Amino acid sequence: MRTIRTVAELRTHLRSSRRAGRTVGLVPTMGALHDGHLALIAAAREAADEVVVSLFVNPTQFNDAGDLDAYPRTEADDAVAAADAGAHVLFAPPVAEVYPDGFASEVRVGGPLTERLEGAHRGAGHFHGVTTVVTKLLNMVGPDVAVFGAKDAQQVLVVRRLVRDLDVPVRIEVVPTVREPDGLARSSRNVRLRPEDRAVAVAIPRALDAASSLLADGERDAAAVRAAAERVLDDAGLRPEYVALADPATLAEREGALPVGPSLLAVAVPVGPVRLIDNVELVVAPSAAGADDPPSTGGLQAATAAG
Repeated sequence: MRTIRTVAELRTHLRSSRRAGRTVGLVPTMGALHDGHLALIAAAREAADEVVVSLFVNPTQFNDAGDLDAYPRTEADDAVAAADAGAHVLFAPPVAEVYPDGFASEVRVGGPLTERLEGAHRGAGHFHGVTTVVTKLLNMVGPDVAVFGAKDAQQVLVVRRLVRDLDVPVRIEVVPTVREPDGLARSSRNVRLRPEDRAVAVAIPRALDAASSLLADGERDAAAVRAAAERVLDDAGLRPEYVALADPATLAEREGALPVGPSLLAVAVPVGPVRLIDNVELVVAPSAAGADDPPSTGGLQAATAAG
């Protein structure tokens, strides 16, 4: 695997790869690689001949300077992990390479997709930072396919909209969330959990499971399903920023009886010094619904398939 730090060197390298007829896959990361990232690299290897893993802690998507400062930076370990997973290039630019002196541009996705859930709690500027750096990475790498994780479901929707609206010639693939043995979603922030916080954090996947189980038992009222997750978090002493049961295409909150098809149950929960997010798709089967119920607008995969 080759480590590259400048856009000029990256483009020169990839130009020769493309002349040889090789397709290119991109796995955008902020480093501190874990099994979830390795699953993204594996998917990129299946989809493309050459895999570029970007490693860049993007300052413009942090609304909390303390969170930015505390974000783990482990490039040496990341390089080993990426190489072992089969990546061909680790693109690890310094901040000045991505945002040079005088940088004054921003790429925004407006509307509800960036205003709800994470946008409502972290500010829409968080997603403007995401969409700006993703646009730059897509322009720098020019990949045939870019791979993202389903844990960041809202980010996937926003990136799909960006790619569609700006006619970016890239296919977006989504890989299911990778979890710890006890169900906690893999996250680079997990390393910052103190032992006592880690013991409590398992309430997050248990909350999602409680809602899923209630739905499986026949409950279709959105408020009741949402409350099942909230009770588990409350019993663990956790105070979530949000527990949202939403349309997986628009993120509009579900009310009343859940429609046939998927809904997205998403949570953001502070645990000690760390803010964790997670989500699960809940599906109402046609056999569990009345004949007059309208269908859902579709799940994360279906709703974003045009990207």
